[in-house]
Amino acid sequence: MTEASDAPTLLLVDDEPSILSALRRLFRPHGYRIFTAESGAAGLAILEQESIDLIISDMRMPEMDGATFLKQVRQRWPQAMRILLTGYADITSTVSAINEGEIYRYIAKPWDDTEMLTVVREATERQRLESENRRLTALTQAQNEELKSLNASLEQKVAERTAELRQALSFVEQAHSELKKSFMTSVQVFAGLIELRSGPVGKQLAGHGRRVAEHARAVAKRMGLNDSEVQNIMLAGLLHDIGKLGLPDDLLGKPYNMLGAEQRALVMKHPVIGQNILIGIDKFKDAALIVRHHHECYDGSGYPDRIAGIAIPQGARILTVVNEYDSLQIGTLVQRPLKPTEAIDFLIENRGKRYDPAAVDVFVKLISETLKTGPVELPLRTMHLKPGMTVSRDLMHRDGYLLLATGSVLNAEIIGQLLRLEQAEQQNLTVYIRQEEK
Repeated sequence: MTEASDAPTLLLVDDEPSILSALRRLFRPHGYRIFTAESGAAGLAILEQESIDLIISDMRMPEMDGATFLKQVRQRWPQAMRILLTGYADITSTVSAINEGEIYRYIAKPWDDTEMLTVVREATERQRLESENRRLTALTQAQNEELKSLNASLEQKVAERTAELRQALSFVEQAHSELKKSFMTSVQVFAGLIELRSGPVGKQLAGHGRRVAEHARAVAKRMGLNDSEVQNIMLAGLLHDIGKLGLPDDLLGKPYNMLGAEQRALVMKHPVIGQNILIGIDKFKDAALIVRHHHECYDGSGYPDRIAGIAIPQGARILTVVNEYDSLQIGTLVQRPLKPTEAIDFLIENRGKRYDPAAVDVFVKLISETLKTGPVELPLRTMHLKPGMTVSRDLMHRDGYLLLATGSVLNAEIIGQLLRLEQAEQQNLTVYIRQEEK
């Protein structure tokens, strides 16, 4: 038998007490909760007080017939299943009751007990399923509303967290309104996020991504990689530290060899986080793999996967060399910043250990040539700039973010915005312009 708390509740309505007694005797052994009423009005009174799952009503009753009674039930308690019990062959009245009361079934008197029990069991099961469906639908709607609310709250939190970044980038967006339309300029903006977010440490890191990307591109070209591979290495160089966006500020500029075990564990996650950020963008899929492995060591002692030798993608092996060369000089790898010559000595000392020997040899030769010759350039005040000139060094704002990248070609709009910046912030800018070699 069904537990009392779960038993369907029946309401039996008939003006003949003998019929009600017969129905009650039929249903009681099967565990139903049973209410009886000898008129439609009495049945409505019970419905106002009790939760009824199924109603069996006689068709012909004084004052209010079964059709009228079930019609009111449908209007006020539509979830209750409705069965019409009729002892008349009046098809017209029965059809009218079916239409107006939307009854589930009608059963003719005298009824067959087995049929009656089957009809009621099927009706209560259907009522239970419909009730469960309504509950689940309401639950789904409530959960959808909750998800909408959570999404709105999350969007608000993200907006608050990025408000400072957007403010810092506002000048970049204005000064580069045309250049930002290009793919590479957008990448440079992303590359600067870690430097902008980190406050005072950002000044220490300013231009790191750009320098790493330029050196990695030059090494890749000298090693004979094709244009697509060179492009991917340069993109990875610009974005290799994007996974650090979630790190605490005090870890961004702290030398790696001075971090505790827990701090190192946090820092060691950033290559995988960086790959996950980039891999969803089709143009970044190959660069994302390089980002993941740019802290692997040639001898297998690196992270995150501790792979070694040629198992490390060639682009990552190149990026490891040039990234750590720059990190050695800005003081984020060892305890004190190294001079360029000291950084070169470090690379050579760890050739074949931390670093791919071939990448070290090409890079050391490249840097040695640069240190000997230096760039051929001319420093100019903003008022002396002319359209068509090419910038030979990154132009940084005094707060540490990038205004113009190396290789940018000046036009009248950019020059005008630089002049307005000088006037608004009362600072003089010096722009290094590439000169043709004699």
